[in-house]
Amino acid sequence: MRTELLSGLVVALALIPEAISFSVIAGVDPRIGLFASFTMAVTIAVVGGRPAMISAATGAIALVVAPLAREHGLGYLIATVILGGLFQVVLGALGVARLMRFVPRSVMVGFVNALAVLIFMAQVPELVDVPWAVYPLVAGGLVLMVLFPRITRVVPAPLVSIVILTAVTLGAGLAVPTVGDKGSLPSSLPVPGLPDVPFTLGTLTLIAPYALAFALVGLMESLMTAKLVDDITDTRSGKTRESIGQGIANIVTGLFGGMGGCAMIGQTMINVKNGGARTRLSTFAAGVFLMVLCIAFGPWVSKIPMAALVAVMVLVSFGTFDWHSIAPATLRRMPYGETIVMVTTVAVVVATHNLAIGVVVGSIAAMVIFARRVAHLANVTACLDPDGKQVVYAVTGELFFASSNDLVYQFDYSGDPGDVVIDLTDAHIWDASSVAALDAVENKYAARGKKVTVVGLNKPSAELHKTLAGQLTGGH
Repeated sequence: MRTELLSGLVVALALIPEAISFSVIAGVDPRIGLFASFTMAVTIAVVGGRPAMISAATGAIALVVAPLAREHGLGYLIATVILGGLFQVVLGALGVARLMRFVPRSVMVGFVNALAVLIFMAQVPELVDVPWAVYPLVAGGLVLMVLFPRITRVVPAPLVSIVILTAVTLGAGLAVPTVGDKGSLPSSLPVPGLPDVPFTLGTLTLIAPYALAFALVGLMESLMTAKLVDDITDTRSGKTRESIGQGIANIVTGLFGGMGGCAMIGQTMINVKNGGARTRLSTFAAGVFLMVLCIAFGPWVSKIPMAALVAVMVLVSFGTFDWHSIAPATLRRMPYGETIVMVTTVAVVVATHNLAIGVVVGSIAAMVIFARRVAHLANVTACLDPDGKQVVYAVTGELFFASSNDLVYQFDYSGDPGDVVIDLTDAHIWDASSVAALDAVENKYAARGKKVTVVGLNKPSAELHKTLAGQLTGGH
C-alpha cells in the first residue's frame, strides 16, 4: 500500500503541469484539464481493465477537441466528450479491442519510441529562454533519481527529487519557473451538470465527427498503452473492459465539466516503472491526491519548480525508449521491412504529434510490406508426362490478391496438351482474387479446347473454390 500511495502522489504532482498545458492546447481554462484528470483517474481506477495505468487529460485528445472549443465554446466541447464516451462504450462492446492483434511488433516498438521522443520534446520549451538556475536544478534532479534508488527504494526517487529541488529553490530564493506560472489551480471540487448546448439534431450533427475522432484516438492510445504495461508487468489485462471503461470515464468527466482524456504513457511509466505500482489503488490515489494538492495545498504546489518535473519526465523518456531496437547489432539482424515500419511509425507520430495516425500508418506499411514479401512465395512448376498427353502444374505457396495476380501468366496455354492438371496440394486459397485467377486460367484453356482439372485442394480452399468458382465474372 505504501508503494501504491507514494507512486500515486508522484503521478499527481506530474499530472498538474501536464493537465494545465493540455488545457492551454485545447483553449480552455486550466481548471477544465485538472478536473478531467481527477475524474478520469478516479473513474478508470474502478471501471478500467488495466490496473496501474493512468488515464487523464492528454495532448492527443486536446488536439482533437481544440478546433471545436475554439469555434463553438466550452459547452460544445463538453457535449463532445460525453458523446465520445458513449461511442467508446459502444465500440468496446462491439469488440474493437480485438483489432489490437493486427498491430505488429515493429509498430509497437515505433509507438514506444515515438512516445519517448514526444515526452522529451514536450520538456524542451521548459529549457529554452529560462534562468540559468534551471539547468543545474534539472541536472541535480536527474542525478538524484539515478543515485537515490541505490540507497533505498522505500520512497520513490522522483518524489525525493521533487521535494529536495523545491526546498533548494525556496531556500536559495531562486527565481525559476514554477507550477503556479502555468495557471491557477482549482479551489473547489467540480460540480456535475449537463453541457450548455441546445439538444437538437443540429448540435448532434456538429459534434458527432469530433466525438468519433475523440473516441478512436482515445481508444487507440489507451489500448496501446495497456499492451505496453502488460509487457512490462508480465500480466494480461481486459482490453474490452478497458475500452468500455474509457468510455464510462469520459462520460463521467464530461458530466463534471472536464475536457476528456485517455491513457497517459508518461505518467503510466512513472507509476509502473519508476514507482513500482501494480494495482488500481495507485491510479485512484493519483486522482485523489491531484485534487487534494490543488485544493488544500495549492499555494505550496504552485511553488514546485518546473525544473523538478522536467527532470522526472526526461528520465521517463529515456526509460521509455527501446534502446535495444536501434542498437547496431539489432539493426543488422532485423529485416529491412521491420526497421522501415518502426522508423515510419516514429516519424509520423513525431511529425503529427498524433499517436493514432502514426499507429495506423505504421500498421498499413507493415501490411503492405508483408503482402509484398508473401506474394513472392507462390510458385508454379510444370511437369509434362512422357507420352506428352498431360501436363501437371504444381502450385505452391499462399494464394491471395497479391500473389494470384501473376498466376494467369505462369501457364503455356498454346503449347500445353489437351489435358491440364493444376495441383494445389502445397497451396492455400485465401480470397476471391485467387478463385478468379483460377477461373481465368480455366477459361483460357477452354477457349483452346483444352480440359483443366484442379486437384489437391485442402478443405477450406475447396469450400471457398466451390462457392465462388464461375461466379465472379458476371457472365462476361
